[in-house]
Amino acid sequence: MGERLGNPSFGEPETMNLYTIGFSGKSAQQFFTLLQSHDVRRLIDTRLWNRSQLAGFTKQHDLEYFCRVIINTAYRYLPILAPSAELLDGYKKNQIMWDEYVPVYLSLLADRHVEEVLDPQLFADACLLCSEPTPDYCHRRLAAEYLQQNWGDITITHL
Repeated sequence: MGERLGNPSFGEPETMNLYTIGFSGKSAQQFFTLLQSHDVRRLIDTRLWNRSQLAGFTKQHDLEYFCRVIINTAYRYLPILAPSAELLDGYKKNQIMWDEYVPVYLSLLADRHVEEVLDPQLFADACLLCSEPTPDYCHRRLAAEYLQQNWGDITITHL
């Protein structure tokens, strides 16, 4: 498919730790302490819109700065893992239910060939970020599970 997004791979790890986190309902102290306590090396922003004023301390450029200065962690924005605007809007407006959202989002990931385009090494000890407070009804969980299914032995931990 062409060049993978991320860093060049020098051998795939046997087991990869992949975390997910939502910022809603968390203070900045709780958020950064969770990332630091799990030795997250890279925060991967999977939001469609990461510059909203509603995001508070998690606006793109602020978050990139905070990650670097507070916990010495890299930040990467990967909208390829975000839902489409239409899908997100339909779900937020209750025009589609979660059980309808899931197959459409997973199909979107497959159509984007994320398992081929993204470098698995980018995700080693990384954390997928979204706004939802829990992973139950969030695309970050689906993205992590999709990568696990396509790349093999990944341990997913929701923070």
